[in-house]
This record gives sequence, C-alpha cells and structure tokens, in this order.
Amino acid sequence: MTPSSNHTKRPGIQAVHSVDRIVITVPDLAVADTFYSDFGLDVQHATTGTGEALHLKTFAHPQVWGEVRQADGVKRLQYLRFGIFAEDEAFFAQKIKDLGLAAQAHPLGSPDGIWLRGPDGFPLQLLVTGKASPSVRSKAVVQQTTPGKGAAPARSKAPRVQPRHLSHVLLFTNDVMRAIAFYRDVLGLRLSDHSGDGIAFMHGGHGSDHHLVAFAKSHATGLHHMSWDVGSVNDVGTGGEHMKSKGHTQGWGVGRHVVGSNYFYYVRDPWGSWCEYSHDIDHIPSSLDWVAADHPGEDSFYAWGPDVPANFVTNHEYPV
Repeated sequence: MTPSSNHTKRPGIQAVHSVDRIVITVPDLAVADTFYSDFGLDVQHATTGTGEALHLKTFAHPQVWGEVRQADGVKRLQYLRFGIFAEDEAFFAQKIKDLGLAAQAHPLGSPDGIWLRGPDGFPLQLLVTGKASPSVRSKAVVQQTTPGKGAAPARSKAPRVQPRHLSHVLLFTNDVMRAIAFYRDVLGLRLSDHSGDGIAFMHGGHGSDHHLVAFAKSHATGLHHMSWDVGSVNDVGTGGEHMKSKGHTQGWGVGRHVVGSNYFYYVRDPWGSWCEYSHDIDHIPSSLDWVAADHPGEDSFYAWGPDVPANFVTNHEYPV
C-alpha cells in the first residue's frame, strides 16, 4: 500500500486528509524500541535537528507514522500532525490566521507547514503531504489452505504479525463536544459516531477509515491509544499472544467493537496507554456522506469480548 494521490480529493471541500504523524516523549527510548519492535512495527533510529528519535513505520508502507523522543518524567503526547493537500494550504493558513489560532512551532517539530493550537491548547501541525489514510477499505488476508492439512499453524511456528498502516489515534480531552466542533469547523473532519459527550469518532472527508481521530472524555489531554491495521482476525489474536509471550501481559481482547465494527486486541504499553491490533474497521469513502449516530452507552463500546480492564480509560499522562 502506498500513499494515495490527489485523485482521492473530494471536490468542493477543504479538509485534512490523514493523520500524518503522532509525536510522543517517553523516559527511555530503549524500552520504547523493544515494545514497538515486539508489536511488529519497523522501528528506525533517526537523528533529527532536535535530537535522537525512533521513527515508527510499518513494513508495508513508506510513511513514518509516529515519532518517539526521550524526555524525563511520564510519557507525554507532544503534538499531532495532519496531512493536507497543496491546493488547500493557503485556505487553511488564512482561516487559522483569521481565527487567531496560529502558534509557534513545537520545540520538537519542524517550522514547516502551519502550526495552531487545538481547543485544549494542544499543538497541531498541518503539512502538505501525500495522502496516507486509506482511500478504499483495507483488504482482508485470506489464508490459502492445502487439502489434507490443517489450516492453523503450530503455536511455536505462528508467523510474526506486522501491521499494515496506522488506522487512527484516540486522544483524551476535557470537552468532547468542543473537540468535535473544533476539528469539524477548523480542520474539516466529519463526525462518524459518538456516545453523548463521553466519546466521539471523526473521519476524513477525502476517504478514510471510520475514524482518523477519536476523543474520550478525561480531565486532561493525552494519548489513549494508537490503532494499527492488520490483515485478519487471526492476526489480531496471534499478535496478542506474541505480545504476551514477550512479557507485555496486560491487554484487552480479542473482541469486536460496535462503533467502527473492527475486531481488536489492545496491548498496554510500558507507560499506561495502549496499542491496538485492528482488523476490518468500517471504511467511509470520499463519495459517501456517513450519517452519524448517538449511541447509548451499552451499545457504543463492544459487541463481544472479555470484560474491560479497570484501568482501560485511565489518563496516566496527567494523574489525578
């Protein structure tokens, strides 16, 4: 899979098209290297103008989806970068100037593109990039079987799971409804679904998975999870079992979400947030106007799966 070209742009709208990069800091890069490598990502060491970093890639895609930097203290979400089309850059620059939202570049970021502050004061960057969000639904990997042989591999010979692309990120916010309004009115994202003022899911108007970004109510900002697309339900389960074997024993799943419909297994990272193996999430093409729904709490989370861990929605970046 390669980044989509401009032919996927929906005519007549100006909107961000992809989550281009998520940047976090952790107290120990070596720990992060081990965790994300175990998860199946292509972790590359990089030297930037502001220091050493880990670049989180997938083996099937040229995109650098995440950047991990080292800093003392707890893990922190530093900023989020969205991709925009070149023909929309002037529109966004003028809009953000007129709204008084322009900001200085983050100390860990480049001065390129357009910097602004989100509704929580959280730094955002808009940058002209190729479209990395999928313009079509991700294909399931169908296992080929041999007559006379069992389809399942021996547990000891199960292949390593390698995610294909970053599907979405879920962020904490102290006001979900305000976040919806900001990301809709300023950045052009569209509401997919929500459950009252507790959680919301937003997609890109130029075609994306059911959500590029989601928001969960908390007392502060932060990263809840990064979700990574894999090719089958078997990959979801195999990935989870591999992580357990590597000592990453806290997780949730295998299960299936209602909103988004994807099958999931979440692995708790060393800092209290999560990485998700996700398969078969709903896709919203650029030609479709998805009708958002307000789901009651009991129908908004998961259709089936094990009980939710008690600490699943704890914001460890800003402890109460």
